[in-house]
Amino acid sequence: MKYGFDHEKYLKIQSEHIKERIAKFGDKLYMEFGGKLFDDYHASRVLPGFQPDSKMQMLLQLKEDVEIVIVISAVDIEKNKIRSDLGITYDMDVLRLRDEFLERKLSVNSVVITHFNGQASAEAYRKRLENMGIKVYYHHTIEGYPNNVALIDSDEGFGKNDYVETTKPLVVVTAPGPGSGKMAVCLSQLYQENKRGIKAGYAKFETFPVWNMPLTHPVNMAYEAATADLDDVNMIDPFHLDAYGETAVNYNRDIEIFPVMNALFEDIYGEAPYKSPTDMGVNMIGYCISDDEVCCEASRQEIIRRYYTALCRFAEGKATENEVNKIALVMKRAKITTEDRKTTVYARERLEKNGGSSATAAIELEDGTILTAESSPLLGPSAALLLNALKHLAGIPHNIKLIPQNMIGPIQKTKVNYLHGHNPRLHTDEVLVAISMMSLLDENCQLALAQLPNLAGAQVHSAVMLSEVDRKTFQKLGVGLTCDPIRKIKPKKL
Repeated sequence: MKYGFDHEKYLKIQSEHIKERIAKFGDKLYMEFGGKLFDDYHASRVLPGFQPDSKMQMLLQLKEDVEIVIVISAVDIEKNKIRSDLGITYDMDVLRLRDEFLERKLSVNSVVITHFNGQASAEAYRKRLENMGIKVYYHHTIEGYPNNVALIDSDEGFGKNDYVETTKPLVVVTAPGPGSGKMAVCLSQLYQENKRGIKAGYAKFETFPVWNMPLTHPVNMAYEAATADLDDVNMIDPFHLDAYGETAVNYNRDIEIFPVMNALFEDIYGEAPYKSPTDMGVNMIGYCISDDEVCCEASRQEIIRRYYTALCRFAEGKATENEVNKIALVMKRAKITTEDRKTTVYARERLEKNGGSSATAAIELEDGTILTAESSPLLGPSAALLLNALKHLAGIPHNIKLIPQNMIGPIQKTKVNYLHGHNPRLHTDEVLVAISMMSLLDENCQLALAQLPNLAGAQVHSAVMLSEVDRKTFQKLGVGLTCDPIRKIKPKKL
């Protein structure tokens, strides 16, 4: 794998920069953490060398000085809002996040329920957490937030919120997802701390867009593609340009809210500590790119991947046409097409060769080797492709069958006759279970299984939409997957 990001440099200079920001304010820094603290697979894809938990590793450099506050909106509790990447509700994810932090020996201070307006579900959730020994605070909905500064910055605004008692110099405020109210919690705490004579500051950690890279850099355009379902738009920060004569990239929400933030800062501190929304950030990622072209190419591939994801979501009724069109526009600006994804080309070529009679798929391995496969009465295209890839990596001749046909038959019978499935073909997970059983007796199966870690970073394209089982299997193996938004290949009429 070609790396374009210096992970060790990032851990060093990012933690040092945060320490400098804490010192700037004196006693305490509230840091709003946007994006994912771990499981940040988008960042690891567009910045090869960045690890999914790089930000968590960076925080561990500051372990003695940091405590974490987790924020969840009462509105999201009421709606049972679900994290699409994990398939769990936000209220469950709060507990997952807490466990992850505690497992890494990080101090978790409490949970703040925001937008509280007497919701019964939020009250029940608070009782549940308190029964587990977790401290819980309420922050209320403030009429006219964020523009009614006079009300917000008063005892009837932030003053009505519970005061979150903290003890460490760095308080990281995080949440299961966007819209939870992280910024409001930070600002409320600044108000409350100031009333108590405690010097406290605010900073924002947002991985993307990367402020010191061009607006049209593929890394920043990949972020636009990733947030096409939101109203985020990358923009030049006009406040930064006016204050310093330097171009910096930010996004519309932070730019729009900055005048309000400045007014609140002036009320709390007597003067505003920042001249631009970019000033509020502490992100040092742009200084850690070691090979720009590697990151550019990875980002272009991510844009294409996001486009296919949006197409499939649209076919399933989970995305809007506007989302698809926004990513299509990003692709046009980046001067790329789906033909720039090699596996797409090879999967379609194989489909053309078989006359469109069966579904096809292609995989590009880390060494550049591209393999293809198609569905058969026994295997789906992704299962066949997985077997082909494992045999190639293990040096097993293609004509060797890892799973005997007489073993596949009983599995298919169970799927159709007893589990009432409509598709008898084996999925990727079923193939892996089968060769795992065979590995007790067959050396080739042992060799094939040993190659699973070497699939990480490989790229796959399927000419049909895969099942959730197949998608998750590839995800767990670290394989990048795209699919055409087609549910089933219909044989061409002769």
